[in-house]
Amino acid sequence: MVKVVKFGGSSLASAEQFKKVGNIIRAEESRKYVVPSAPGKRFDDDTKVTDMLYKCYAEAEAGKNIEKPLKAIKERYNEIIKGLKLKLSLDEQFETIKKQFESKAGKDYAASRGEYLNGIIMANYLGYEFIDAATVICFDKNGEFDAEKTNTVMSARLAKTKNAVVPGFYGAMPDGTVKTFSRGGSDVTGSIVARALKADVYENWTDVSGFLAADPRIVKNPKPITIITYKELRELSYMGASVLHESAIFPVRKEGIPINIRNTNAPEDPGTMIVETTCVKPECIITGIAGKKDFVSISIDKDMMNSEIGFGRKVLQVFEDNGISFEHMPSGIDTMTVFVHQDEFMEKEQKVLAELHRAVKPDVLELEPDLALIAVVGRGMKNSTGIAASIFTALAKAKINIKMIDQGSSELNIIIGVRNRYFEDAIKTIYGVFVAEEK
Repeated sequence: MVKVVKFGGSSLASAEQFKKVGNIIRAEESRKYVVPSAPGKRFDDDTKVTDMLYKCYAEAEAGKNIEKPLKAIKERYNEIIKGLKLKLSLDEQFETIKKQFESKAGKDYAASRGEYLNGIIMANYLGYEFIDAATVICFDKNGEFDAEKTNTVMSARLAKTKNAVVPGFYGAMPDGTVKTFSRGGSDVTGSIVARALKADVYENWTDVSGFLAADPRIVKNPKPITIITYKELRELSYMGASVLHESAIFPVRKEGIPINIRNTNAPEDPGTMIVETTCVKPECIITGIAGKKDFVSISIDKDMMNSEIGFGRKVLQVFEDNGISFEHMPSGIDTMTVFVHQDEFMEKEQKVLAELHRAVKPDVLELEPDLALIAVVGRGMKNSTGIAASIFTALAKAKINIKMIDQGSSELNIIIGVRNRYFEDAIKTIYGVFVAEEK
């Protein structure tokens, strides 16, 4: 068996955390390939190393002396090295970083050094081979990730080593320029490594024991999700459930490799298993609830709208022309409502409304801001009756007015729109109906 293990910033923030990670890796011989993040926060008011690097580079760009901020970063790493009792010096690496910063090598280069240096320490600590991600993660000349080239290069390189550490978060363009993924991109690197190896499992170790059925800041002690499908995860991640970088799903999904979300501080917890599909029945009708605030609805009323060919296309063309993506579009015979992010819309509000008038000549245009969208997701919903009715009844009893309800044809999710001020209460109410009663 081959496992790829990725560890987040909180798992590698200090020497003590490194030791926990070392114990986890050594506990199973199958954990042969390791993807580390940069050191995260050691305590609440601490600063992540990546943020320290960004700040240091900004000072270099401004022509300021960077000796002091660079020394502070170096001390963070030396503290880990000392705590692990390693005979390792990063003097040479920091001298290179200083020169690159002063020659303005770019923000991506600056940000990537957190993972790069942590990877060197991790490889030294474990006795594994260190592979610089810039040599195996490929971006094209436009800065787009080249999945197939990466898979070819990575597979060939990893075939030559039994145990390796590949830093997360970054790769390189054809000319060698360092390019990073978006924040949280170490999850993506782990997925890419797992795909290249055709690994049996991709273990993603963080500071939580997998996914929960709802946000613990809203619902007290929400039920853990033991198994979830990629489709369910995509729905929940898109609506704000942020344990895993959503792009990390695609590389392993192509190979049918399951992802196991685990907790570095509670390695005995089984965590959440993310799979392509499963015949394991969910414990509850729904798998989870997630949502986001601050949407605005644009309602368009026009008599005989349904017989006007191209009406919907014309409406959406206005939003496209203004660079605004829509979230949901429930409609009736003579009405259409478009939900968009409020912050995107407000900048171009009057321009969009004027263009809608010109495009489709509506009878009435109405706006309603400060709305929240909540996704109720679950593969168990497909064969269950009365889900929407239960939601309507429960929210009505809680005196929460529903502004929109939309169910996809896959019957995997139901989206509910409520006012921002009812967001938390709506999630608690829905959780109480579908999860709490079934414990």
